[in-house]
Amino acid sequence: MNELLLTDDDRARAGARLLALLDSHERGLPEEDILPAPDREALTAVLAAPMPERGIGVDALFDSWEDTILPNSTAVAHPRFLAYVLGPPNGIAPYAEAVAAALNQNCNFSQLSPAASVVERSVLEWLASVVGFPATAKGILTGGGSLATLQALATALHDRVPDFHATGLQRTAAPLVVYTSVEAHRSVDKAAAILGIGLDNVRHIATDSLHRMDVAALRAQIEQDRAEGLRPWCVVATCGTVSTGAVDPLDEIADLCAAQDLWLHVDGAYGALFLLSEGMRELMGGCARADSITLDPHKLLYASLEAGCLLVRDGAKLRDAYAFDSSYLTVAEDPLMTDYMDYGPQLSRNFKAFKVWSAVRAFGVAAFREANERTLALARRLGDGIEATPGLTLLAPVTLTAVCFQVDGATPEEHTALLATLAAENVALLGPVVVAGKRGIRACVTNHRTSEADIDLVLDRLRRRSCPAGPVGRP
Repeated sequence: MNELLLTDDDRARAGARLLALLDSHERGLPEEDILPAPDREALTAVLAAPMPERGIGVDALFDSWEDTILPNSTAVAHPRFLAYVLGPPNGIAPYAEAVAAALNQNCNFSQLSPAASVVERSVLEWLASVVGFPATAKGILTGGGSLATLQALATALHDRVPDFHATGLQRTAAPLVVYTSVEAHRSVDKAAAILGIGLDNVRHIATDSLHRMDVAALRAQIEQDRAEGLRPWCVVATCGTVSTGAVDPLDEIADLCAAQDLWLHVDGAYGALFLLSEGMRELMGGCARADSITLDPHKLLYASLEAGCLLVRDGAKLRDAYAFDSSYLTVAEDPLMTDYMDYGPQLSRNFKAFKVWSAVRAFGVAAFREANERTLALARRLGDGIEATPGLTLLAPVTLTAVCFQVDGATPEEHTALLATLAAENVALLGPVVVAGKRGIRACVTNHRTSEADIDLVLDRLRRRSCPAGPVGRP
């Protein structure tokens, strides 16, 4: 007997209990606590338990999942989980994840994962077509948008800095400068710090009245840096800022980058996959002009975590940045296969592409388009309701699905108290926001389960807790 395999009876029991758990979870979501109060005693017991010498068996393990893990987990799939740009998994995701775990493909070179290599290539080519990239584009699935941006900037360094593989930044040359907006995701700063660019060489460009990067200010800063002997090198534009959902003027920025010979990376983790809808082409079409772009299938394709993506317009530049020779991993080149160890920093990689590929195959791209268009419409519904409510004020236009507002006259503490009350009542989990120095509240509708009734419930509670002349009241 193999001590690390289940018996026939245990396997049947585990399968039955897993299906029952998934079914119960799905059916019970609308009534779940969105943000359950942690059972500190139970979690302390988990922490205090020693590494067990003997296993507890299938049933006891499932019991512990149901008694301890599920009740102490944030219900991110609840239809009124609206605090973050974090979509719930689609319906096929748990099953695809189970198959991927069973296959346990190491997606580094194709001999270890032939089907996975082709599936990932298929997904990347689908995504490149959504963005409008040419056939020369290549990419890789990542753990998320932050890693994709880090890998994009590393690719840009290898492309724009002579002999970067050999010398890195240990050289006598003008400091490199990267540009992004004051509304950019913190992953840009983190990438600059990790890669040795340094935060002192990140320029956070002011935004316009729509919270988009100000291109005139960007141009002026580039010119100033050149005059001071620095080396402008890369611009990171944003297609959907985290706070307000603003989309930078991508075509204008692309024109400037072309004129200045700068690498253009677009952080499209939040918004770029809205390009599934033709109606977003005018707003976001400039994504197609980027040198590289970050996407997040675990947002608008509702893949389970993790599933980020980096696409590079000229795929050869991505490979040049990451390919190294290893005699023990050498196999004959195959035009059908891709060795993804040559397109990113990891060697050991799991089969992220499978859940994305499976979901698009199961539901069709039209289903994702409709779900995303529904979230856009629900955000507009919430924004319109807030505008129509005395005592509530929008802090920014509703460009995508982020809705930022304040209760007129409320202090920061009262806004915080309102957030806590909405969560405690299980009305909704919303989040704090600061827009142009004004503190308020943000709802982000990136949840395919959210309905008009959910939005109307939130609006009803907000109306009951706001008034034109007074502070936030109690329920």
